[in-house]
Formats: sequence, structure tokens, C-alpha cells
Amino acid sequence: MLSETIFRSDDLPASERFDAWEAVMSRTNSPMHLTSDHAADYQAHLRLITLGEVTLWPATYQQLVFLRTPRLIRQSDPEHCHLSLVLRGDAVVTWGKAEAEYGTYDIFTNDTSVPYEIATGAGPITSIGIEVPKARLGLPWDKARQAIGRPISGREGIGALVAQFATQVSSDSGAYGPADAHRLGGVLCDLVTAMFAHVAEADAALQPETRHRTLLLAVQAFIREHLNDPDLNPGCIAAAHYISRSHLHRLFRTEGTTVAAFIRAQRLRSALRDLGDPALAATPVHVIAVRWGFRDHATFTRAFRAAYGAAPTDYRHGADVSALDAG
Repeated sequence: MLSETIFRSDDLPASERFDAWEAVMSRTNSPMHLTSDHAADYQAHLRLITLGEVTLWPATYQQLVFLRTPRLIRQSDPEHCHLSLVLRGDAVVTWGKAEAEYGTYDIFTNDTSVPYEIATGAGPITSIGIEVPKARLGLPWDKARQAIGRPISGREGIGALVAQFATQVSSDSGAYGPADAHRLGGVLCDLVTAMFAHVAEADAALQPETRHRTLLLAVQAFIREHLNDPDLNPGCIAAAHYISRSHLHRLFRTEGTTVAAFIRAQRLRSALRDLGDPALAATPVHVIAVRWGFRDHATFTRAFRAAYGAAPTDYRHGADVSALDAG
């Protein structure tokens, strides 16, 4: 399991909760002053997930104003860029005379070296914070900083990849071991770097390794979103990403697999999940096969048996399928 630290305001007396939350925020992001209409009995919950030098912190908390002042910056500056993916609620962020509003599935960014004020809405807010050292970005800071404060959507493009990755790791952190932490942190750094480069129109400044890994992640996400299409193939995947088929195949060779094998593995894993879902027990096997892009039941059965050592019907009825990795 990844290293986690958990804060629950309910674990403390009401009189201590807000001061404790301010201390947690100052350690998690950077020293700041907080105010809230609910300070007398503050409700907040946070999980701090460590991914090497990068941290994720999914949190839910009541109305809050964050204030990072020049004096606090002089006292302590971790030299981080911060991102927050808003999952519920809204906020207004102010930098000097500039102001921006953020709502559900927006990503807002700031720089610990620049004064700012963040005021959340009246209701509770749920978000995933991301802290990335500026030095870990694969983009010169003079380029990356141009993206800070710019509107970024978590619903499309590279912003969606950042949102999906942060959400997946946050919601299923128990699926990863300590040895995965640095790798996951590296992937997140690459995604944030690529997102900043796109927003700042500085893609040419990206390091080749970052460009390669981000493109691969984008292609893999596209494949997962289109698994139900039986006509999904290297040609349409390459066209959707404005690359040649040979470039696409090289991307997957570096991962020790092929495009076809990756598609098949993702389809089989999705079907495996559905076959094991009690809510879908009445759904015929052939319907599940079609749902995940298999053209016919016989092809699906052969592929499933080859991957997991049991027929789909046998698995549904309790056969032991232990080989969950289908490549």
C-alpha cells in the first residue's frame, strides 16, 4: 500500500479542529493563513498520499479562505506548483488584480512563490490536491509558469488525463505497493508537465521522454474509452492522435506489448469485472462480450479461456481465476 497520512477533524475536540486543519494545510501545501465561517467546529477530512517527491491529497472540507502572503513566502517557500481538481463545490482564486472562478471538474493551479487568496463557496468542497516540485517538471519554469492560473478543464484533453490519473490513484491507493510510489509520481509529473506545455503553447520545449510517455498514456486512455467499438484498430487510433501507424506500434513496443494485445487485455479485464459483478448476474455472457467489443461469443470464449484458464460461464459460476493479468 502507498504511504498515507490521514487527518479527520472528528478525532479532535471541536475547539482544536480549525487550528489543526490550518497546520495540516501549511504542511501539505505551504504556510498560509486560513479563515472560515465554521472555525468554531470545523469539519474536514484529508488523505495525504506520498508518491516520491509528489503528493496527492484528496480532501473534503467546509467553507474556507486560504491566504498566502508575501511575508509567509519570505518565511518559507517549498518551490512547488499546486493543482486542485474540484470534484464538488466551487472556488474563486485571486492573484493581485487577476481573478478566476472554478467549478466541478475544473483544475486550478498556483505557485507557492506568488501571493494568492482562494475563497471556496458556502457549501462543502471536495477536491484532489497535487503538489509537484518545480524542479521535477520536465519543462523550463519560465515556460511552465505561463500556465499558472489559466483555465484548465479536467473533462477533456490532457487535463482529463491528469484528472483520471489523480482520481484513480486516490480512489484505489491500496492496489499499489511502496515500490510503485516513485513510478506513479513520475507519471503524474509527466502529465502535469505536458498539460502545462499544452496550455502555455510550449510543447516544443518538452523533453522527448515526457512527450513519449504522455502520448502513450493518451493513446491508452483513448483505447479504454472506445473498447465497445468492435472496429477499434491501429489505423483509427493513430488517426485520432495525428501519428502514423508505425509510430503507434513503436509506442507499444517500448512497453513490451502490441496495440492488439493491449486492446484485447483491456477488453478481457472489463468483461472479467462484469462477469464477477452480482448486479450483472442476469446479463447473458454474450451480451457482456459484445459490450466490450468482441464480435462473437466464440472468439470471446477462446480469448477468455486463454487468458484466465476458464470459460466465462465457469468463472461466473465460481471457478478460480487467479491470472488476473491478461497482458
